[in-house]
Amino acid sequence: MNSENNTLSVGGYLFYTEKDAQLARAEEQKIEYLEAHMDYSLPDSIRYIYEHTIQERLFRTPVGIRYLQKLRDFLLAQPGVEPGSIMDIPLYMTFDGELREYAAPARERVVPSRKKDRDKEKNRFTLSVILNVLLVGAIIAMFYISYVSEQPNVINYERALTSKYASWEQELTEREQVIRETERELKINQD
Repeated sequence: MNSENNTLSVGGYLFYTEKDAQLARAEEQKIEYLEAHMDYSLPDSIRYIYEHTIQERLFRTPVGIRYLQKLRDFLLAQPGVEPGSIMDIPLYMTFDGELREYAAPARERVVPSRKKDRDKEKNRFTLSVILNVLLVGAIIAMFYISYVSEQPNVINYERALTSKYASWEQELTEREQVIRETERELKINQD
């Protein structure tokens, strides 16, 4: 046996790639951890661990599948347990050489298509354009309201101040005329 086979061999299985062998080594460590902490006197906890590991897809290599089979056999050996009440062990591989589109029988894997991504992007763009148009409309409305408002503001301050001073000037002129007429009536000496 050469050294390459030694690095690809895990748990009595010879893997095709180093990545698969590393995954199997990681599964061996998970199995060691579980075995150190499991209490086989509590079949309900064993069942929970068994079902949880299947649902979370913790074991995918033959090393992990062999361990799941050990747990399944233990659960089936318990009195009163029906074979149909124990979850089957899903296999995440094919054996006929054809690849499936999705290799996830235990959980539905959602893979968005490019068309869905484009549709989402198009919807986001449309929403963005609509919001920008609404914001521009709101800004124009604010400027219009500020312009036609009677209160002085940044836009119409010159007109408002001119009108205010013009009204003061007219008021002063009217008062001055009243004062002059009163002086004439009283015949006050004018310089």
